[in-house]
This record gives sequence, structure tokens and C-alpha cells, in this order.
Amino acid sequence: MDNNDKFLSIDDLYKKVLPALQARVEELKREKINFVDTIDLWNYCVENIWRNKEDIRIYELVSDILSVDGIKLKMYLKDKNKIKE
Repeated sequence: MDNNDKFLSIDDLYKKVLPALQARVEELKREKINFVDTIDLWNYCVENIWRNKEDIRIYELVSDILSVDGIKLKMYLKDKNKIKE
């Protein structure tokens, strides 16, 4: 891992990938998924994509964020009672 991939805390890591989170949230809004915010997307990734990964790089996090499936995210939020249909 090079110095650009180092982070001090989860909050620091969140801040590093925040632009990617914001970009994906905007894309989701264009897909008519308007109820998602950056923390919802972050929590989804933490719980469903990165849960068992170790030594993951920033570029991998960004790639995962930008490729989150809107339908799976919607189901996750529904299960968490964040949305109702």
C-alpha cells in the first residue's frame, strides 16, 4: 500500500471516498432512486461488499462504490426499513 492509500480511521477513509459516493448517489437519482444518501451507500458497501475483505485499496473502494447495483441497494434499504414501497 502506498501513502495515498493509507487512512487513519474509518471517518478518514469515508472522507477520501466521499467524491465517489456523491457521484454514485447523483447517478442513482438519475435512475429515479431519489431516497439514497452518501451514508446509505457507504453503509451498504461496508456491510455487503467489503465485509470480509482485507488490505483493500482506495481504487478498489471507488470502483465498488461506482458499480453498486441500484436494485440491490434499494432492497438493502428496504430491509433496513429506510424506505417503504
